[in-house]
Amino acid sequence: MSKSRRPRKKTSRSSRLWRVLFRLALIGLVLLAGWMVYLDAQVTSRFEGRRFEVPSRVYARPLELYDGAAVSVSGLQRELSLAGYRKGDGVDPGSYRRNGSRFVISTRGFEFPDGDEPRRRLSLSISGDRIRGFSVLAGPDTAITRLEPAQIAGIYPAHREDRVLVQLDEVPPALVAGLLAVEDRGFYDHFGVAPLSIARAMIANIRAGRIVQGGSTLTQQLVKNFFLTRDQTLVRKANEALMSVLLEWHYSKDDILETYLNEVYLGQAGRRSIHGFGLASQFFFGEPLRDLDVHQMALLIGMVKGPSYYNPRRHPERATERRNLVLDEMAEAGILSAQAAQQASRQPLELSARPSFTDNRYPAYIDLVRRHLSRDYRQEDLQSEGLRIFTTLDPAIQDTAENAVRDTLPKLGYGNNREELESALVVTAKDSGEVLALVGGRDPDFAGFNRAVDAQRPIGSLVKPFIYLTALADPDRYTLISPVMDKSFRLEFDDGRSWQPANFDREERGEVPLHRALAHSYNLPAVRVGLDIGIPTVQETLTSFGAEQPLSDYPAMLLGALSLSPVKVAQLYQGLATSGFNMPLRTIREVTDAANEPLSRYSLEVEQVADPAAVHLVQYAMQEIMREGTGKSAYRTLPRELSLAGKTGTTDDGRDAWFAGFSGDLLAVAWVGRDDNGPTRLTGASGALPVWTAFMANMPQHGFSPVVPDGVGYHWVNDQARALTSEGCDNARLMPFIAGSEPERHTGCRGGLGGQIQNWFEGLFR
Repeated sequence: MSKSRRPRKKTSRSSRLWRVLFRLALIGLVLLAGWMVYLDAQVTSRFEGRRFEVPSRVYARPLELYDGAAVSVSGLQRELSLAGYRKGDGVDPGSYRRNGSRFVISTRGFEFPDGDEPRRRLSLSISGDRIRGFSVLAGPDTAITRLEPAQIAGIYPAHREDRVLVQLDEVPPALVAGLLAVEDRGFYDHFGVAPLSIARAMIANIRAGRIVQGGSTLTQQLVKNFFLTRDQTLVRKANEALMSVLLEWHYSKDDILETYLNEVYLGQAGRRSIHGFGLASQFFFGEPLRDLDVHQMALLIGMVKGPSYYNPRRHPERATERRNLVLDEMAEAGILSAQAAQQASRQPLELSARPSFTDNRYPAYIDLVRRHLSRDYRQEDLQSEGLRIFTTLDPAIQDTAENAVRDTLPKLGYGNNREELESALVVTAKDSGEVLALVGGRDPDFAGFNRAVDAQRPIGSLVKPFIYLTALADPDRYTLISPVMDKSFRLEFDDGRSWQPANFDREERGEVPLHRALAHSYNLPAVRVGLDIGIPTVQETLTSFGAEQPLSDYPAMLLGALSLSPVKVAQLYQGLATSGFNMPLRTIREVTDAANEPLSRYSLEVEQVADPAAVHLVQYAMQEIMREGTGKSAYRTLPRELSLAGKTGTTDDGRDAWFAGFSGDLLAVAWVGRDDNGPTRLTGASGALPVWTAFMANMPQHGFSPVVPDGVGYHWVNDQARALTSEGCDNARLMPFIAGSEPERHTGCRGGLGGQIQNWFEGLFR
């Protein structure tokens, strides 16, 4: 009996073991199935949603080339460099050849919001800061062409990944074939993983005693970069394999390959990572992917293995060796002939002179652009939707503005504390209100406090043109020759306090003509006129020109006790420059989506807020400021024939020095002061005007020649006698008057032989 029971006991134990193993296997399969369902959800949610967060790209305005266009030799060269052009033969797209002042430029073409600009080969010369002899050597003939705009900034996602998305049919076939030959020859045959490749890699690594070969497919590389971390663990490798199979199950090979081409990491630019072949082509060669030569494609393919190790800018010899190895692989795979591979291996790397698509080059300007964009776009959309933002920035003008601030501040007479001086400069197009340049401080590359936008400082005498404009709008009471009193007075307030304004020089001149009071920026006449016409009326004028409420109700407001930023001052003076038309300053021309479909067009908005006749009189006085008044020192540097209009501004102890002025083309506002609001002992004429002048002196432009509006006539007058006179007489000056406001009385000459005879006759009847 005992012998017959032992086999049954052994069989029972064996069956129980198998049942346990079966149950464990079943649980494992259930868990694996559940895990696969989870991984499948991860794969499909990412691939069927928005796969990439693509940063918005911010472009400068395009440079227009045509006969007569205003551009200097250095300015054109700067523009070409900023747009990523390289010196060469002027035949290959994106290259130029210069011989003295003659240029041959081969453009790349660009897809503008209003249509494609085709590639062209151009010839032109520059003489007197103007383009001469413009012609098209190759490509569609035209009288005017646009260079592709330089990218000046990007608005990046939080993870700082940057890429230019490309579709598979836009990628050169040689690049695709070369990539597969080097990284995954069996791509179109495997199901996401390649067991034989993994086995070969393991054997090679064991023999070498280190990792010398990888067995990952392109699909596995994509999964690792797209979904997983770079941890070298068995769990991560298992997940990578499972997700690769799932990815291949759901999506086509071409879809996976296209995603890989846009995802692969190929370098670093500061804090920004370069992803995808589309951006890498721009970053390393300054060329669109479609224009790369085979040796350039081979370099990018070779960098996939180690972007930092094979960085061609840091390790050119190492990168060249890797590129040539890729060329050999391409020849072995039949993509290239052996002769073509050898010829390509002899080519230099041909990297662009500097990385294209760099971080924000003009931080203060881009700061203003972002504020304008925030009116219409959410931050997350700007960081992820790949928008194309076309701005008004003029790189040549921006560089000139930066140099004016950088070079002038150290020269200002400020004792031993010149390094404490700060400055801001805003430049706009006089007739359109487009912001062409903006400098936020003495270090224009510093992305910190933007003084052009955020420094709210008292504007001092910059307010005076608006006081006199308000007065001159009533021609029955005020004209340019109306007498105003330059004499001290005291105001007593109901609370017992008093206020006694004074001139900057502490002198008094008695009765002076209005235009002279403005030209020499006398304080006492400005306050008297402002009180006469009423502070609320002056406030209305300022508000209509763009000043924001609330404005001070105290009389000190008439001497500039209102705080504005340089950008807001530019807004005010834009209306004076355009004869009383308020136009909001613009930094953006158009916004499109990634497919170039228009989203927003920021067209010119104009509102007439003042009588052009009255504004014309103020413009005349502002020209007098430059010829004879507080701005006349500008003509020590600028040519006398360049007609300008402007106004100085100074606050107590020289804490703020201002100058706002315009030519026929440009309006610029300069501010100089200290961040701690300390005294500088500078005035508008000795502090801000030199910055403004240094900028204007280096800009090709036309003088200011205002159009005389209807209802304004010019008459020869003697402003001292406040009477009409004749040309050539002493104290005769040709001045504008609103019709009906000119003097009724006529006085004869008081100089020369005619004047002596007239004086003799008048003496007979005294």
